[in-house]
Amino acid sequence: MSADSAGIERFISRWQAAGGSERANYQLFVGELCRLLDLPSPDPARDDTRDNAYVFERRVRFRHGDGAESHGFIDCYRRGAFVLEAKRIRRSGFSPTAFDDALQRARGQAEAYARALPAEEGRPPFLVVVDVGNVIELYAEFSRSGATYTPFPDPRSHRIRLTDFRDEAIRERLRALWLEPLALDPTRATARVTREVAERLAEVAKVLEAGDGKSGHAPELVAGFLSRCLFTMFAEDVGLLPRQDGKGAFTLLLESLKDDPAQFVPLVGELWRAMDTGEFSVAIRAALPRFNGKLFKAPSVGSMVLPLTRDQIELLIKASQADWTQVELAIFGTLLERALDPSERHALGAHYTPRAYVERLVLPTVIEPLRASWSHVQAAALLLANEGKEKEAIAEVRAFHHRLCHLRVLDPACGSGNFLYVTLEHMKRLEGEVLNQLAEIGHTQAMLETEGLSVDPHQFLGLEINPRAAAVAEMVLWIGYLQWHFRTRGAGLPPQPVLKDFRNIECRDAVLAYDAVEYVVDARGVPVSRWDGKTVKKHPVTGEDVPDETAQVPLERYVNPRRAEWPQADVVVGNPPFIGNKRMRAALGDGYVEALRGAWSDMPESADFVMYWWHKAAGLVCSGSLSRFGFITTNSVTQAFNRRVLQAHLREGDGAAPPSLAAESAECVGRGSPVPLHLAFAVPDHPWVDSADGAAVRIAMTVGAMGVGEGRLLTVTDERESGGDGLEVHTAEQIGVINADLTVGTNVSAAKPLLANGGISTNGFMLAGSGFIVPTEEISSLEKDAPIRPYRNGKDLMDRPRDVLLIDLFGLSTENVRARYPATYQWILERVKPERDQNNRQRLREQWWLFAEPRKTLRAALAGLPRYIATVETAKHRVFQFLDASIAPDHMLIAIALDDGFALGVLSSRIHVAWALASGGTLEDRPRYNKSRCFETFPFPAATPEQQARIRDIAEQIDAHRKRQQAAHAELTLTGMYNVLEKLKVSLPMTAKERAIHEMGLVSVLKSLHDELDAAVLAAYGWHDAPADETILERLVALNAERAAEEAAGQVRWLRPAFQHPQQSQAVLEGAGLSRPTHSTLSVAKEGGTAPPPPSPTAKDRHPWPATLPEQVAAVARVLAEARAPLAEADLAARFTGKGPWKKRLPQLLDTLVALGRARVLEDGRWMG
Repeated sequence: MSADSAGIERFISRWQAAGGSERANYQLFVGELCRLLDLPSPDPARDDTRDNAYVFERRVRFRHGDGAESHGFIDCYRRGAFVLEAKRIRRSGFSPTAFDDALQRARGQAEAYARALPAEEGRPPFLVVVDVGNVIELYAEFSRSGATYTPFPDPRSHRIRLTDFRDEAIRERLRALWLEPLALDPTRATARVTREVAERLAEVAKVLEAGDGKSGHAPELVAGFLSRCLFTMFAEDVGLLPRQDGKGAFTLLLESLKDDPAQFVPLVGELWRAMDTGEFSVAIRAALPRFNGKLFKAPSVGSMVLPLTRDQIELLIKASQADWTQVELAIFGTLLERALDPSERHALGAHYTPRAYVERLVLPTVIEPLRASWSHVQAAALLLANEGKEKEAIAEVRAFHHRLCHLRVLDPACGSGNFLYVTLEHMKRLEGEVLNQLAEIGHTQAMLETEGLSVDPHQFLGLEINPRAAAVAEMVLWIGYLQWHFRTRGAGLPPQPVLKDFRNIECRDAVLAYDAVEYVVDARGVPVSRWDGKTVKKHPVTGEDVPDETAQVPLERYVNPRRAEWPQADVVVGNPPFIGNKRMRAALGDGYVEALRGAWSDMPESADFVMYWWHKAAGLVCSGSLSRFGFITTNSVTQAFNRRVLQAHLREGDGAAPPSLAAESAECVGRGSPVPLHLAFAVPDHPWVDSADGAAVRIAMTVGAMGVGEGRLLTVTDERESGGDGLEVHTAEQIGVINADLTVGTNVSAAKPLLANGGISTNGFMLAGSGFIVPTEEISSLEKDAPIRPYRNGKDLMDRPRDVLLIDLFGLSTENVRARYPATYQWILERVKPERDQNNRQRLREQWWLFAEPRKTLRAALAGLPRYIATVETAKHRVFQFLDASIAPDHMLIAIALDDGFALGVLSSRIHVAWALASGGTLEDRPRYNKSRCFETFPFPAATPEQQARIRDIAEQIDAHRKRQQAAHAELTLTGMYNVLEKLKVSLPMTAKERAIHEMGLVSVLKSLHDELDAAVLAAYGWHDAPADETILERLVALNAERAAEEAAGQVRWLRPAFQHPQQSQAVLEGAGLSRPTHSTLSVAKEGGTAPPPPSPTAKDRHPWPATLPEQVAAVARVLAEARAPLAEADLAARFTGKGPWKKRLPQLLDTLVALGRARVLEDGRWMG
C-alpha cells in the first residue's frame, strides 16, 4: 500500500497542531486515520450490542462482587481486532517533573473493557491506546485467554508517534491490526522459519555423520560443531559480527571457502578463537567483541571445527541464509534437539508443544505475580512523581528492576529449555516496560545508572539428565537473551563477555543422587540380568508373541542413593517426565526405581514419577525456601494414588514461614505468607503435545504458592483446530479455594473412609497373563470339570460380552493341576509360563499358574452371595449392575459385595453419581471410580423400611429392563443406551442411529425409571428441595463427617453386618438409637433472600499498615478486591492498624488506584475494587 506523501504530511501537520479535549477530538482523529490508511470507518451504533461489531462508544456491562452492575463505553471497538481507548495527555497545571498518568489510565481502562466483553465475542488480540494528535500505543495478547496485554511488538517500539506515519511499515502494521490482526502474531511466521532452519540443520548433520561412508563424524562432535555454527549465524544476523553488502561476515567467509575446502578448518577455527578472546580476526578482517563462555572453547581446533567438503559447505551456506533473528526459541530447542540427535531426527516433522500451552503455565507461575507487584510499584511511582518527588519515584522503580534482575527461576526437568526461554522472554518484556517508565520519569540519567544490570541467563536455572538437551537449553537461553537485548535496548552491544559461563544448566538427575551405579552379580560373581521388556519371539506351539529370553539387560544397583538437591531459586516451573507408576520399572529400570523409592520413603509407591517433582517443590514452599512453583503433570493427578501427594501438602503447616531468600524476593512473586501451601492456579484437564514424539496427550497444570488463599481454576470448554500445531483451547474460569482434586467448591477429598462401607469393595482379578483367558470355541480342549468360569471386563459390560472364560487355579499347586487337569496345565504352561518367566517380580515367576492379584478378600466377600454389584473403573457413564456370583471380574471392574437392590438403587442414583464424579478423578477424559474415594467414603441414607423397599423395587426394574432389552437386540450396548439417555435429559436432537437405539433400548422408559429412583433416594436422605449437585455434595460431605463422628463414638451403620461385623447383631445396632440424621444445620438458600451486611472487622481481620509505598498500594487494592460490599474510607481504614499519620495517605492511594483503573468510586463516595 502506498499512501499519498502530501496526504500523510497534511495529516501529521493537522494533528500535531490539535488542541482541545479527548472527548472533542478522538472520533474525528480515528475517522481521519481510517481514511488515510484506506480502512473502513466505524458503523453507526445500534441498541443491541450484539450488532455493534465496529462502532464508537460500544457499551459494556461490568458485574461486581456485591451483585451490582455498572456500564462503560469503549471509545472505539472492532470485534476480533481491538479495543481502542483515547486519552488526552494532561500537560497544564502540573509540575514540569510530574509524571503523567493518562496513558496508563487508558491502558488499564482498555484492559477492563476487554475483560468485560461478552464471552461469546472473545477478547480482542489488541488494545490501542491513543494520545490524540501525539502517539498511539499498541498492546497485544494473541492467545486471547485472559493473559496480560504486553507492548507490541516489544517495549522499545510499541509506541507510534505521528511522525512515524511516514514509514510505510508502520502504516502496514496498523492496516493489518484493523483488517487481519492475528496475522501480526509473530509466532505464526517464526514457527515456519524455525521449522525450515531445523530441517536444514538436520540435513547438514545427517551428511556430516554419514561422510563418504568412511569419514563420517560421531554425532556428539557434529552436534557441538553445528551448535557453534548456528550461534555464529545468529551473531552475524543481530550485528555482533560485521556485515558487508547485506551479508554477514561468517556467510561471506563460507562463500570464500567453498572453492578451497582445505582452508575451512584453520580459518573457521581462527574466527572462533578470536570470538572467544575478543581479538582481531584475520579470517574476517575485523575486531570482535569478546564472546567467551564455553561454546568456543575446545582442546584443539580439530575437535572444534570439522573438515567439510565443498558440498557440505554449500549446505552450511544454505542454512546461513535463514533469518536467525526470526527463530521462535519457544519451539526451536525441541526442534534443534531432534535435528542433532540421530535417534530423534525422524520426529522432526512431528508436532511440538505450542507456545500458547507453555505460556498457560508460565504466566500464572512467574509472570502474573511479577506484573501484580509491578502494578503496585507503578502506582507508588505515579503518586510520588505527581507530588514532585521524582527521586523517590525513580528509587521505587529502580528497586523493582533490581529485584526483577535477581529473581531466579528453576526448571528441574528443563529439556531443551522451552519453559525457561518463554519465562525469560516475558521477564525481558516486563524489563522493557520498567526501563520505559524510568525514561519517562527519570530522564536518561536513571537509564545510564541501570547499565550493567539486566535480566539475563544467570537467573534461569535448569536440571536436565540428557546432556544434548542440556547443551541446547543453554544455547537457547543465550540466543533468547541477545534477541531481547537488542529489542529492548537497541543496537548497543551487550556487556562483555557476550557469553558468560554461568553453569546455570546442570546435567544431572533432578530427584535421585547417588555415588555410582554397579551391576548386580550373583554368588558366583556373574551379572544378573532380566528380559528387556520389549523383544519377543513366536511360541513354537501357539504361534503367539512371547518374551525372547535371550534379550537380556543387566540389573543395576545404585550406590548410596539419596534425594537430589536443587539449586536455590525463588520460583520453579517445568514439565517433568510423563511416566506412570506402572511403567516406571520398564522405563527406568528396577535398580533405579528401588533406589528412588528407598530415598523417597514418604512417597506412595502408587504415585507417578512426576509427583516426585511435585512433592519436592511443595516441600520447599512449605519450608519457606521457595515462594511458588508450577508443573505440568498427567491429568491423573486428580486420581487417588496421585492426589494423596497434594492432600498431604495442602493440609500441612500451621506456623509462619521461616526467613528465606524467597521471602526476601517475595514482592516479585507473592509475599511469603504463613504455611501451608495453597493452589493458586489449576487446569484439571488440558491437551498437550509430548515433546519426545509429538504425540497428543492429556495433562493437568497446577501452581502451588505459600500461604492460604483462593486460586483460579480453568476448565476447558472447547478445543478447535487452529491451523497450526496444537488446538485452540477455550476455558471457563472459577475463583475459589482449589481442592486437592482440582475442583472449586465442596472439598469432597476431605471426606473420610467409613467403617460401615469397609471390606466389601475391591478391584477384580489382576491376571498378568492373557493365557488364562479361554475363548468359548476352544473350551473343548480342556477337561469338562476344569476350574474355569465366565469372565467379564469393562468392554464386556458396557459394550457386548466377548464370550470368554477364565482359568482360575486359586488354591491349587502345580502338582495338583498337572495331576487332575493335565490339558489345562498344558494350556497355561504354553501360554502363561513363558511370559511369567521374564516377569520382574519373583512371586509371579515362582507362582506362575496363579493370578498376579488373586483377591482373597474379594473371594471371601462374595462367598455365599448369589450376585454382586459391579461397575467399570474407568468409563464415560457411571453405571452399576448386578453380576452373577459365578462371573470373574477383571481388575478394571470394581466389585461391590452387596446383593440387595436397595444398595444398587442408591449407587445408581444421581446422588451417588455426582459424588463419584467429584471424588474419583479422571483418566484422560473419562471419569474414574476409585473404590477407596468413591465408595468407602460415601454415606448411605438412613432410609425407612418403606423407602428401602421403594428404592429396591425401582433398582431391580432398571437392572432387569437393561438386560432384557440387550438380550432382545444383540447390537444394543449400555454405552449406546446411556449416550441417548444423556441427550434425552437435555432435549438434544438425535441422529438416526441414536433414534434406533432409543427404540431398541426403550430409553424413555429407562429415563423415567432413573427419574423415579433419584426422587426416591433424595426422599430417603430427607432432601425435598430439589438440590443442585453442588448442594448435594455439600450435604454429603457434612453427612460423612457426622457418620465419621458416630463411628469414632462406636456406632457403625454396617452395610452388611453379618459379614463385616458378625459379632454385633442388627438388634444391638438398632438398640443404639441410630435414628436417621436430620440436616437442619445445613443452610438452604431461599429464593429472594438478601445477604446480611458484612460484619465489622475483628482483630484477626485487621492488618498492620505496611511500611513501604508499593506494599501500601497492594494492601489497599487487596482489601477492595476482597470486599463483598462497597467500603467507605473509614471502613477501609478500620481494616488496618498502625501509628502515626498513615490514614492521611489513604485518599491519595485511592485516587491513584482509580486513576489506574484498579478501583472505582460510587456516587455515594464509597469505594470498590
